[in-house]
Amino acid sequence: MSGVQPEKLRGRQGKAICALLLATSILALLRSTPLHAQETELRGEVSESAILSDQQRKARNLVLAQQAAANAAAQDNAPARTYLPASASAVPDDADAANSTTSVFDPPQAGDDASADAPTPPKPRRASTARQNAADKAKDKVADKKKKKKNTMAATDPTTTATTAATDDTADIAADQEAANRRALTIDSVDRQKLDPGAERTAAIEGQNKKAEDDPFAATGVKWGSFIIRPTIEQGLTATTNGDSSSAGTSALLSETALRFTAASDWRENAATIDGYGIFRETVSGYQVHDAQGRIEGQLDVDLDNDLRAIAKLGYEAVPESASSPDAIAGVSTQPLRQTIDGSIGVEKAVGKMQYTLTGAVSHDFYGDAKLSDGTSLSQKDQDNTLYTATLRTGYEISPALTPFTEIEVGRRAYDQRIDNEGFERSSTRLGARAGLQLDMGEKLSGEFSAGWLREAIDDNSLEAISGATLNADLKWSPQRGTTIGLTGKTTVETTTTSGESGDILYSGRLTGERVIRSNLTANAALGLDWRDYVGIDGHDRILSAEAGLTWWLNRYAGLTSRVRTEKLTSNLPGRDYTANSIFVGVKVQR
Repeated sequence: MSGVQPEKLRGRQGKAICALLLATSILALLRSTPLHAQETELRGEVSESAILSDQQRKARNLVLAQQAAANAAAQDNAPARTYLPASASAVPDDADAANSTTSVFDPPQAGDDASADAPTPPKPRRASTARQNAADKAKDKVADKKKKKKNTMAATDPTTTATTAATDDTADIAADQEAANRRALTIDSVDRQKLDPGAERTAAIEGQNKKAEDDPFAATGVKWGSFIIRPTIEQGLTATTNGDSSSAGTSALLSETALRFTAASDWRENAATIDGYGIFRETVSGYQVHDAQGRIEGQLDVDLDNDLRAIAKLGYEAVPESASSPDAIAGVSTQPLRQTIDGSIGVEKAVGKMQYTLTGAVSHDFYGDAKLSDGTSLSQKDQDNTLYTATLRTGYEISPALTPFTEIEVGRRAYDQRIDNEGFERSSTRLGARAGLQLDMGEKLSGEFSAGWLREAIDDNSLEAISGATLNADLKWSPQRGTTIGLTGKTTVETTTTSGESGDILYSGRLTGERVIRSNLTANAALGLDWRDYVGIDGHDRILSAEAGLTWWLNRYAGLTSRVRTEKLTSNLPGRDYTANSIFVGVKVQR
């Protein structure tokens, strides 16, 4: 020992100590001793049963999720709606985290690795509100189809219906949960929607292409209740060679005012019209003339049951006796005023192509007193009379444009004074028959004309009956747009109280024409022929007349008008011939 060097001894001892420490560490590692911190401070000991239970739970949740997805895919082909955040940096909702089936023992996802070289791609942005609404509509359509399919299957196979209903309930529950978890829309999302092209702002009314009016200078009318009234006033001066159209008349300058109006209803089924006029003439210089005349009449058309149509008319007229009338009184300052009140009511019925019309009419004439030159007056009460008539028309419609017809008329004329001042009994019985043709070709040609015979037998046997052929017409023809030709004809029985005379028959005819030269310039013309045939005496009158005029509209409401007229009466009776020429210039205002 003494020979051993101290350095070698110390090296052997160190190796021994190291070997001992290594053996002690190996024995400590091989011994199974639980950690103190695992038992007391942290979460406790993890048993094998807990680990197994957790794995079974995950497997069960996975199977249930696969079954629900399979059922939803089999019943509904609509794509499942998933949560889409409003921005790429948004995080999932708490509800989505709560419904997650992952576990703390699952391996981390590739996208969750923060140390990955490539960053996680951002999630897609949420679809726009318009697309979301379109998807909602598509879902509603699919739901409706499923409901119809379910009802059809219920009617055919109850067992299959029950199975399908259970599957649909599962899909509906999943859809409801998905809708509940969908993020609400932003407040300004509606403002960002794309406008519907049909809802875009349109151009101003002034910029649109408006259809041109057929008559841009026609009266617009005034609305009054359920009627549209179109009034017209005409004021001017008339220079004439015969102030009162008589054999004794001389030249004069007259102030002439004419008022006219029409009113038409805008009812849905029935119709009513009112027409009226008034003419006032006063002498400015020359032959003294002071007269006024006017008329107003209304018509009401009512559709009744059983294809019946009723037409009622009522009118009033006040006209002074004309100086050229057969009953005119010579040597008077003012002729008597004749007033007429007339009315009628008719009922129309169509049976197949046959048309029937029954009309009853009443007309009452009463006369005022005539003022003589010496200031006294002469009563004309013995001329007052009332005419009652009934007319039956029967027509057959060959076509909508042509309807021939026949008429039978019966009536009675009764005088208020049974025996006149000359001792004659003037009341009479009326009987007439006519045949004619009714035309309806639209704007081209419309109206009717007829011919027949009329007789009035006077109660006084010493007076001859008034009888003769009758001609009546009311036609309008438009050969081209803007031109209108009219033809009117009328046969009238004129009574008299002249001693020994029965009266006369007056035939009146007018041919009129109107042409729109320009939209604001209108020309008109008229030709007239009257023939008066006296009964009881050999006498007749012939009256020829012609007229032409122009109207130039300054605007829609005012215009300038003028006309020239000539009239000539030729008679085989003494003291009745006359000629009258006149010209009128004035202003016309309408509304």
